[in-house]
Amino acid sequence: MARKQSLLEKFDYGVPKIRLCLVNEHKIAREPYPIQSPLDASRLLKPLRQASEEYFLSLHLNARNEVIGIHEVSHGTLSSSLVHPREVFKAALMANSYAIIVCHNHPSGSTITPSKEDIDTTKQLLNAGKLMGIAVIDHLIVSPLQSDDVYSLRENMPHLWQK
Repeated sequence: MARKQSLLEKFDYGVPKIRLCLVNEHKIAREPYPIQSPLDASRLLKPLRQASEEYFLSLHLNARNEVIGIHEVSHGTLSSSLVHPREVFKAALMANSYAIIVCHNHPSGSTITPSKEDIDTTKQLLNAGKLMGIAVIDHLIVSPLQSDDVYSLRENMPHLWQK
């Protein structure tokens, strides 16, 4: 008996057929790692503190707030990195994330308080997350000068999440 063709196999217009797949590069934790606070997340971010350029990462969580993946969204310069919601949520969808925590570093170390761009990015991600059905739990900022300190936009600017 002949195999039934999938719908995509029936298209023959010279247009590439696309298949998405998720590749696990390596494990970040041996056991499930639940995130209950910004401090829990900051423990995973130690390498980010030591980076000499700005990185923007997303932590992907399941429904139990356990980290199921981490994704490098962008890698910038000493003082900036470009972030687009499309790139953040592409990885979240691929990982089947229930929620995400986004985080970036301020490698200059002068401050971990958010810039206007950080706040605007957070607002964009919150809006996109609502549309996509993927909660943005927090936006964290780390610095090499504050060893275990992390700035949580959710804790310090809760009004952003109350809309």
